[in-house]
Amino acid sequence: MYKSFSMELAGRTLTVEVGRVAKQANGAALMHYGDTVVLATATASDKPRDGIDFFPLSVEYEEKLYAVGKIPGGFNKREGKASENSILTSRVIDRPMRPLFPKDYRNDVTLDNIVMSVDQDCSPELTAMIGSAIATSISDIPFDGPCSSTQIGLVDGELVINPTQAQKQASDMALTVASTREKVIMIEAGANEVPEDVMIQAIFKAHEVNQEIIKFIDTIVAECGKTKHEYTSCAVPEELFAAIKEIVTPEEMEVAVFTDEKQIREENIRNITKKLEEAFAEKEEWLAVLGEAIYQYQKKTVRKMILKDHKRPDGRAMNQIRHLAAEIDLLPRVHGSAMFTRGQTQILNICTLAPLSESQRLDGIDDMETSKRYMHHYNFPSFSVGETRPSRGPGRREIGHGALAERALVPVLPSEVEFPYAIRTVSETMESNGSTSQASICSSSMSLMAAGVPIKSAVAGISCGLVTGDTDDDYVVLTDIQGLEDFFGDMDFKVGGTHKGITAIQMDIKIHGLTRPIIEEAIRTTREARLYILDEVMAKAIAEPRKEVGKYAPKIDQISIDPQKIGDVVGKQGKVINKIIEETGVKIDISDDGSVSVCGTDQAMIDRAKQIIKSIVTDIEAGQIFTGKVVRIMNFGAFVELAPNKDGMIHISKLSDKRVAKVEDVVNIGDMVTVKVMEVDKMGRINLSMKPGDLTAKAEEPKEAIEAKEETVTE
Repeated sequence: MYKSFSMELAGRTLTVEVGRVAKQANGAALMHYGDTVVLATATASDKPRDGIDFFPLSVEYEEKLYAVGKIPGGFNKREGKASENSILTSRVIDRPMRPLFPKDYRNDVTLDNIVMSVDQDCSPELTAMIGSAIATSISDIPFDGPCSSTQIGLVDGELVINPTQAQKQASDMALTVASTREKVIMIEAGANEVPEDVMIQAIFKAHEVNQEIIKFIDTIVAECGKTKHEYTSCAVPEELFAAIKEIVTPEEMEVAVFTDEKQIREENIRNITKKLEEAFAEKEEWLAVLGEAIYQYQKKTVRKMILKDHKRPDGRAMNQIRHLAAEIDLLPRVHGSAMFTRGQTQILNICTLAPLSESQRLDGIDDMETSKRYMHHYNFPSFSVGETRPSRGPGRREIGHGALAERALVPVLPSEVEFPYAIRTVSETMESNGSTSQASICSSSMSLMAAGVPIKSAVAGISCGLVTGDTDDDYVVLTDIQGLEDFFGDMDFKVGGTHKGITAIQMDIKIHGLTRPIIEEAIRTTREARLYILDEVMAKAIAEPRKEVGKYAPKIDQISIDPQKIGDVVGKQGKVINKIIEETGVKIDISDDGSVSVCGTDQAMIDRAKQIIKSIVTDIEAGQIFTGKVVRIMNFGAFVELAPNKDGMIHISKLSDKRVAKVEDVVNIGDMVTVKVMEVDKMGRINLSMKPGDLTAKAEEPKEAIEAKEETVTE
């Protein structure tokens, strides 16, 4: 027998089944939201993992393509590595739940979510978030929950709870908020320049909904919850802290950590560590946790100085941004480049433009997301933090940082009609000491403008931090946190946006939630800093997008043709289009609606390709003028290729105003000649003339008549 619990959530039924499947997991919930089904499980190891100083939590979100009736593409018909959406969803589940586990817990914990059926109007990501919280809450794993998550959209100025697929398509905001019983614990948002006051209203509307879900979870826990198991605490012994302070006084630790040079601070800590290792050489049990003890000593020192003395490690004021610098065009041959520096954080971004056919194809469970035209990739090499390790490709952090910057920039990109390019920006981390994702937003924005991408507005990003005391009213918000303040503080609140409003938010915290005054102050603080960066730094490097794409970037022209004539342009087995490509060196993409994109670096060749395509789809009539190649010569005249598979003949008498004795006296095979169509006879034969007098007669023909003949071709 199993137990089933239901509630109405945003007009749809959320049902939780406990005890139906996965009974050997510590906790399991089979989640139904509409026709979406997700199995959420929570499992913990029996014993702590030896030799670690962190909580080993793994969160998985597995998209099964059978959930939407698909077989995976490619040769291997199994699901492969996790998609970008899976990784980002795993991170969104991880961030609110991790702070709710005990800080001294070292047992391995895995939260696994398997998407088994998808109703596109009922988000599987949201279902998994709630499912993970339920599975952990009813398990015997120590957890200070429950927590819950809600999605908010903004459709026609109205806030929508857990929007349907159609509402998501029309929404100006995609906001996810996680909450505990009292406070907001996680925020993730993408938005079309939404004003700060609207964002705050949306956050706390989601918070209200979360309270209803938490009450629902409480009823499940009351009936199905297990007693939390005992565990071996890995807390640092208090006597070790006392012994450390006798050797390294609080004043000495303040001197060691309070510097704006990361390398100097790390050297100071290495010296302190060496001194303590020598002092405790005989106490192996202390040496095993000495690293954690020193970390906590640093943390207490930094937090005390910030909170009580309002002193930051590098001497800045609470709202002061580190030294900023911006420049463009560092790399001569790329399509666009820019570098943004903030203190010891430095990002070099490179923009690459390509035809729309180079857009990324997506094979996932969202029917509306089949391709991606804009791609932002973020790289974090070890040298950026003065370390050495081999490169093994992007991890979850790199993918998450790239997605955050991408989300911040998408709202300002031009449409495909305005700018028919696929766009890739790559953020290379040159140096890292806090909030490289936000520096990526700034450098990407400038790189796009330098490449000639007509973005609607520049976008800047900034992060603020938080140090809290014993009460909700005892806190300090810090503008532009560096690495040390991130490590030892309580919050990393990242906000990207324009002058008009917010385009992206990501909030990570290490405590059990934030009050409304803290969130409002953080949003206000980041707005002030964002506007300063936009006006005083970025605008001085590049104020607006360049009017043209760069010298080495591909040029793309678009024309529209009658969809019925696409086959004529392509030709049998692609012979016609391949011949155009071979002759001009361009790349041609044709959509089913008749949109033709011609891409190349030589504008003359682009124009030639367009001319050929137009000639193919335009019915040939008397009075039209063409430039074509002489392909055959006879005694009585020459044949000219007007378009692929369309030849016309110039009679010897029409080669010149003067008498011509021999055709070769005027033209030879391979010559490019300008001709006028004199007649298309009943047999479809095309008679041409090269006589100057006939060619100039073109000017006498009414312009309206010429345009009417080419009405099927619009550029």
